[in-house]
Amino acid sequence: MSTLNFDVIDPIIEYALKEDIADGDITTNAVIPGEMQTTATMTAKADGVVAGLPVAEKVFCKLNTNIEWTTYIEDGSFVNKGDVLVQVKGSFRALLTGERLALNFLQRMSGIATETSRYVKAIRGYKTEILDTRKTVPGLRLLDKYAVKMGGGTNHRIGLYDMVMIKDNHIKVAGGITEAVKAIRPTTAAGVKIEVETTNLNEVEEAIAAGADIIMLDNMDNETMKRGVELIKGRAKVEASGNMTLERVKDVAASGVDFISIGALTHSVKALDISMNIDVPQK
Repeated sequence: MSTLNFDVIDPIIEYALKEDIADGDITTNAVIPGEMQTTATMTAKADGVVAGLPVAEKVFCKLNTNIEWTTYIEDGSFVNKGDVLVQVKGSFRALLTGERLALNFLQRMSGIATETSRYVKAIRGYKTEILDTRKTVPGLRLLDKYAVKMGGGTNHRIGLYDMVMIKDNHIKVAGGITEAVKAIRPTTAAGVKIEVETTNLNEVEEAIAAGADIIMLDNMDNETMKRGVELIKGRAKVEASGNMTLERVKDVAASGVDFISIGALTHSVKALDISMNIDVPQK
């Protein structure tokens, strides 16, 4: 997810434009002459990491193909309050009509990237990677996960189809971790990782014996996680999950886990404040 696949993302943008504009921006079309051209700038109003500039550009290009887009920074860059991110030239109508949608995408994605970067910075010096989850806005998962990458995080599975995740309900129905893994292996393509969720050290031992590729230590305290890592002894990758905070994450990384997954990166987003100022031509 270090790049954006616009074959998939274009329909998201087109739906969002239809939702916001439908048959047209009745206010702008009534007030702004169709031939009027102008220039606009997008500026960071807070410190953070920017993500989503190509998405914002695509919004305007769908409204007017003659838009000129000049970026001064790249996605994944840290910016300070007051930094100009981009200059846009073109149809006044297109810039005014697309302003809110472009900012909605850009601010949300930059908020995710900024929060991710805080967690990545907090565990600097450890081997541990920060993972995202499936706790994304429906329809926006690829954008959310791209933003995590721009913040220095690592994408976990994209959906239910690209990795096995055996959780508590699977284990209960199967009759245990061993039985669940046995049921899954014959139906799973080679190279697809099998992860098992565990909640105590007995389950960790069972997951090791079953041959799990990744073992999740779910909602364990730091000391129990450390003991879990010692039990696993490198025979599987280890993911810590549950109740992760900036204050706690360094101690979790110190336990020796390979990954820390954090749902709050995408389910509790605080948008990065970014403004767009449009020049009004003098009559």
